Amino acid sequence: MTSQNKGAAQLTAAMVLSGTLGVFVVESGASPFDVVFFRVLFGALALGGYVVARGWLRGHGFTPRTLGLAVLGGVFIVFNWVLLFQSYENTSISVATVVYHTQPFYVVLLGALLFRERLTAAKAGWIAVAFAGLVLVSGVTPADFTAGGSYLVGIGQALLAALLYGLSTIVTKRVTGVRPHLVALVQVVVGIPLLLPFADFGAMRGTGADWGWLIGLGVIHTGLMYVLMYAAYAQLPTAKIAVLAFTYPAVAMVMDWLVYGHHIGLVQALGVPLIVTASLRVTLARTPRVVTAAAPSAPAPAVPRSR
Repeated sequence: MTSQNKGAAQLTAAMVLSGTLGVFVVESGASPFDVVFFRVLFGALALGGYVVARGWLRGHGFTPRTLGLAVLGGVFIVFNWVLLFQSYENTSISVATVVYHTQPFYVVLLGALLFRERLTAAKAGWIAVAFAGLVLVSGVTPADFTAGGSYLVGIGQALLAALLYGLSTIVTKRVTGVRPHLVALVQVVVGIPLLLPFADFGAMRGTGADWGWLIGLGVIHTGLMYVLMYAAYAQLPTAKIAVLAFTYPAVAMVMDWLVYGHHIGLVQALGVPLIVTASLRVTLARTPRVVTAAAPSAPAPAVPRSR
């Protein structure tokens, strides 16, 4: 098996795992804050064990500045997870996942706003196309604005989660000279004290067998998934990473249909190719790839590039 084929298999496996994340969240039966708290707890144990076994703590490469940036990125990414999981409750795994996949456009817009990175007319046009797709996928009608309700709140939560992800990516891309596994470890460790005040341990007493779902979120979706993902990034060109990344929302939508019977309507489905096409056009217009410590998303991080 060639290096690229191996990387493609690793990234595909990581994205398939990402697509099952929503089911683990829902089946755990825990509140979003509790889910994320135990995800970062078990994730820190899994990633920490891997990092120690590889001997990467020695000569870690962190400076006070880069460690501070990693911590700040962790703050953004942890609350991004909370909002995304809340969106699952108020919309559906399918809708929340597709809306959340507008992350790359926030990265571009934030780069232009905060760091004066060049925003070309072509990129602006594709972002407009993506948000037209977003309107279709969301299924929001004028009646939702007058009647209010949880669905509209859920769409907003997914959008805000994507914005926080964008902020985490913007911050984390400035962490250089450090293995991405170590940055991811810092970010999940930060989540433990950050979410401790919000965790409801009393509500977890009757969790029983559902602990398996929470452990899986940490060990599988935060430990194994990121090890596979970062190994793949080192072996693949940006174009292949960008295409394979869409395995995640595709699997999430299939799982939502198979397990819960949820599916998006015909009009909503028309928005999906708009978002996918625009995301690929914007992503592939970026500068050549350099493997960096991308922020661990709740699912897949943005395609790494020269930042």
